[in-house]
Amino acid sequence: MSEPFLGADAKELAAEFDAEVRALPERNTPSVRAVRRRYSRQLKGAEAEFVLEMVRTLVHDYGYRGMAYELIENHKGAFERIGEEELLDLGRGIDSWWSVDSFARTLSGPAWLHGQIEDDVVHGWARSEDRWWRRAALVSTVALNVRSKGGYGDAERTLAVCRMLVDDRDDMVVKAMSWALRELVGHDPDAVRVFLSEQGDALAARARREVRNKLDTGLKNPRKDRA
Repeated sequence: MSEPFLGADAKELAAEFDAEVRALPERNTPSVRAVRRRYSRQLKGAEAEFVLEMVRTLVHDYGYRGMAYELIENHKGAFERIGEEELLDLGRGIDSWWSVDSFARTLSGPAWLHGQIEDDVVHGWARSEDRWWRRAALVSTVALNVRSKGGYGDAERTLAVCRMLVDDRDDMVVKAMSWALRELVGHDPDAVRVFLSEQGDALAARARREVRNKLDTGLKNPRKDRA
């Protein structure tokens, strides 16, 4: 590969990335991530817009999500350029739990955590008719509460999104609701207990069960997890 910051074209580099992935003897997460890490090292000195253009090409022309988003996550300048417009573009077409979760865990949640988008952006997703954007709103709260990613615990913003979707019975949304609340337990279990008490049966039974398990035992499904 040529050095991107010495004149290579972002679209050509995206094509090279795709060709390398397709040529892997075994195409699994570790092997593809090894390719991504090598490209991240190469892109270290590239301009932010170059990285964003490469990622846009990978997402929209080649169908990549997680590994493409990781290229931004691992380039400080590119990540700092992420705002509402970029997220809407890079999230266009999310249509599965894994594409939503890689988007929200890698890009939108951290961008929200670092003040690059306003609360209203995430609230707008929570009001969407698209189940996947509603899930993205909930999964974006995870970054606010995961210590390993810099989350400091934010009950107010997490529960605001949860309240907006408490009546949603779409399975993908219910599972994300449980996840969002369980992540908050580690920071503010009392706030979660009050939320469960306030919402009662308005909250889906699965979410109530899993969150109560987390509060009581530290596990989502204690019997299964101990088996």
